[in-house]
Amino acid sequence: MNRTRRQRAIVYLGLAVGLLLVAGPFLWTALSSVKPEREIRQDPPTFWPQTWTLDNFAELFDRVSIGTAFANSLIIALVLVATNLLFCSMVGYAFAKLSFRGKNLAFGLVLVQLAIPAIVLMVPQFVLIAKLGMVNTFIGIILPTVVTPLGVFMMRQFISDLPDELIDAARVDGAREFRIFATIILPLCGPPLATLGLITFLGSWNNFLWPAVVAQSENMYTLPVALNILNDFEGTHYNLLVAGSVVVIAPILFLFVFLQRFFIQGIATTGLK
Repeated sequence: MNRTRRQRAIVYLGLAVGLLLVAGPFLWTALSSVKPEREIRQDPPTFWPQTWTLDNFAELFDRVSIGTAFANSLIIALVLVATNLLFCSMVGYAFAKLSFRGKNLAFGLVLVQLAIPAIVLMVPQFVLIAKLGMVNTFIGIILPTVVTPLGVFMMRQFISDLPDELIDAARVDGAREFRIFATIILPLCGPPLATLGLITFLGSWNNFLWPAVVAQSENMYTLPVALNILNDFEGTHYNLLVAGSVVVIAPILFLFVFLQRFFIQGIATTGLK
């Protein structure tokens, strides 16, 4: 009994240390957002604010069009979530349950794309977007990630485990493939869809490099791009950066808390460890 208690105590201690390492930087950022800049820069630094202030947020909204940038980020993220959920699940269903020529080769190409860094494709993608006249538009920012290889892989792995008897029975009843997909496959894909939606939203919300290249006017900036203009010739404004970081992080934390159960189920059922 004592040995079991010691083992449990060690596990709890390890979890507490891990939680501190993960949550510590977020908590420090949140507390720093309500400190004046002189306190953020002082040496030694303080963890708990000595002086509480909301002036950082007021100055942030005065200097940067946070409302416009927030709306741009939200529109782009929601569109990408919708397109990835629809198209990745459709492609995943085709790879998992349909037979067609070149299926294995096509899926192999999807797996190869998982190993290619996104930055390698950025130049040809930008050249294509520029030739299509989509620079400084929502479509230009959204189009390269409408479908992602990771999303296709996740949905294919989950749908492959669904029983073929369901699909065969629907075909015997005269249902066509799109109806089978919409009425049988999608309702069973709640956990992987929630996982894919969260991953897609997170990737879009935090994406800086591609929107910074394509968005060339302030009214098209996303939140990460808009916050970057705070690094001007006057130097780095740490009080504004931590306040902006809180604005960026808050929706993600809310979304993860709301979807964490589905996220864990989706990871467990799609072969990702």
